[in-house]
Amino acid sequence: MEENIRDTIEQILQKINSPFRKIRIENDSENTYKVNIESEEPSLLIGHHGENIHALQNIVKIIARKKAGTEISVNLDVDNYKKRQEDNVIELAERKVEAAKKSNEPQSLPPMSPYFRRVVHLYLAKKYEDIVTESVGEGDHRYLTIKPKHAG
Repeated sequence: MEENIRDTIEQILQKINSPFRKIRIENDSENTYKVNIESEEPSLLIGHHGENIHALQNIVKIIARKKAGTEISVNLDVDNYKKRQEDNVIELAERKVEAAKKSNEPQSLPPMSPYFRRVVHLYLAKKYEDIVTESVGEGDHRYLTIKPKHAG
């Protein structure tokens, strides 16, 4: 499957004339693959607020699923852009956890994509038994609140 994903990405990058140094693929879990493209032009592949990464990820996932004939998940990154974003969001969430514990009041994170809300939710659920998270709002304005379990 890794070779399938690599071939698909290489073909797409060649067609859009996007030079790259390396494609690193790891099997994260059953039918889930993490891919990082080391690119000569990362901003082209990343796009505004990661829009191009998201689109490229969807295309690769659709093609790989058809080739494999089974459900697979592909998490695509370029020069560890998404990883750095995840680290920043988790760092912010950690500060909000401390503020929530200190004040005993819910704390809000800024609006973020479903992907990053899920990253924060899973991270905090795993790390803190005394904290709850909840998604609030609609569409692009959807955000997470973080509060102590015992708070109202």
